[in-house]
Amino acid sequence: MSDQARVVFLLVDGIGDVSVPEFGERTPLEVAHIPHLDSLAAAGLTGLLDPVEPGLACGSDTAHMSIFGYDPRIYYRGRGAFESMGAGIPMSPGDIAFKCNFATLDPTSGIVVSRRADRNFEHVGPILCQALDGLPVPGYPEHSVSVKYATEHRCGVVLRGPGLTDAVGDTDPLKDNLPLKRSLPTDDTPEARLTCGLVNALSEAFRVVLEAHPINQRRAAEGLTVANMVLLRGCGSRIRVPSFQERHGMRPCLVAPTKIIAGLGMSFDIDALDAPGATGSYDSMFHAKVETICDAVTGGYRGPAEEAREQQQQQQGMQKQSSAASGDAEPSPSAAGPAGEGSPGAGAGAGVNGGGYQFGFVHVKAVDDTGHDRMLQNKVRFLEVVDRIVAQMLRRLWEAEVAGRGRYLVVLTGDHSTPVLFGDHSNEPVPFAIASVRFAVEALGGPDYIRSVPLGPIPLPDVKNPPSSAELCKQAAFKDARRKAAWAGRPWDPAMPAEVFGPWREPWPQAVRGDPVRAFDEVSVARGALGRFPGSQVMGLVKQFVGLPVKAT
Repeated sequence: MSDQARVVFLLVDGIGDVSVPEFGERTPLEVAHIPHLDSLAAAGLTGLLDPVEPGLACGSDTAHMSIFGYDPRIYYRGRGAFESMGAGIPMSPGDIAFKCNFATLDPTSGIVVSRRADRNFEHVGPILCQALDGLPVPGYPEHSVSVKYATEHRCGVVLRGPGLTDAVGDTDPLKDNLPLKRSLPTDDTPEARLTCGLVNALSEAFRVVLEAHPINQRRAAEGLTVANMVLLRGCGSRIRVPSFQERHGMRPCLVAPTKIIAGLGMSFDIDALDAPGATGSYDSMFHAKVETICDAVTGGYRGPAEEAREQQQQQQGMQKQSSAASGDAEPSPSAAGPAGEGSPGAGAGAGVNGGGYQFGFVHVKAVDDTGHDRMLQNKVRFLEVVDRIVAQMLRRLWEAEVAGRGRYLVVLTGDHSTPVLFGDHSNEPVPFAIASVRFAVEALGGPDYIRSVPLGPIPLPDVKNPPSSAELCKQAAFKDARRKAAWAGRPWDPAMPAEVFGPWREPWPQAVRGDPVRAFDEVSVARGALGRFPGSQVMGLVKQFVGLPVKAT
């Protein structure tokens, strides 16, 4: 096991797109300057991924389930439980949960004017959730409600009490300027009818409280959108499945401030790690995600479990010293065994040189938000933020390798496409790449270059003042020139003219392993050796790279 490679899996929510006329029929990935993403393509294997199956515009929840190796057609019970658990609401058998939005409702017409009251909601969302948490529902004295803030405009809602079922519909119309829906049963059972009555009564009770809340009265006076409705959707119960470690033989962790992804990971017994300052929005401290996940797989992470284990070891050491001083016999070895074997996941990873986690998963949400918000130019800029994330990952993991703390590979893909022109998920496949860190560094020119990659905070795009499309088209022309030179075998020279090859000083990646693809975008990876494949095959591919047996699941 000590020779087993470890995995950092970077999933960029909504990464895929379509050809955009404004960009000369290029996709945002084709326009973005992403040499480090390209290095993964140049160093490994690439292809096109259908996260669930071809032709399906899937949600993030079902896509992640499929990619993690859990067939959503068998295990999926609604996304509400994932959101609520990720927000910190415990769930027991019989509880049901909803993924919810704070929204703006026209009370006169019953029209949902905006499904997202405000993305910049972190300062008021927790206060409104506190006002709703524990709210009595008229006519349902045996049932209770828990509400907890998630991120941006989102919250989790859990209902408890007798006779509940997740076989109920949403109140969310899913599009702006449509009427608020009433929850309807999805099967003909007394439990479904009871639950629908409770959900509709709760929806109205939420509206009454929110309409009168001082925050909304102040927002209305200031001309801001009010959050006077909670839209309930994705009713679900907690799923019971084999753990990720049982299924795949790797001790996993994740960094996912987006609560639905954190809750989904919890359902598979994937340890959720906190990255200080990292959020699921545009203002995230992206470098904190890199530091946390790289420390987790290379052995530098110290969370609550690690601190408790260190404290236990210190106490055992003090007991041994006390026993020796008093002349007592040496205490027998702990039932936990040698150092590290008593830690979580000991059977599959605690003995691995460099750290206990063998699979680290990172979720980046901001790119998806640019698609939903139809922010074309900002999607390019946030893809370039992802490139800086990968650059820092490669440096940290490469430094761990050369220090003898294991071998590492990086997986890069998305959970679905969110084309800016559509403003929603689509059925286009997403690009996929998998590569060993040492080969990606080789593709970028070697140790001298990777040591020059800056660490620390990653500059954030100015969302309110994006570049013009004309400026980005000029950037795309520079990128095309760099690609043609790379394909011609021309080595990178820092003295090359900026007016031809652009202002960037990073080398263009050279194909060093795997297939001949040198660029990470929807068009280039279509020529990759992996072809087009479904999400259910991802973990099998990862395990082949790692050196683990692949079993039918």
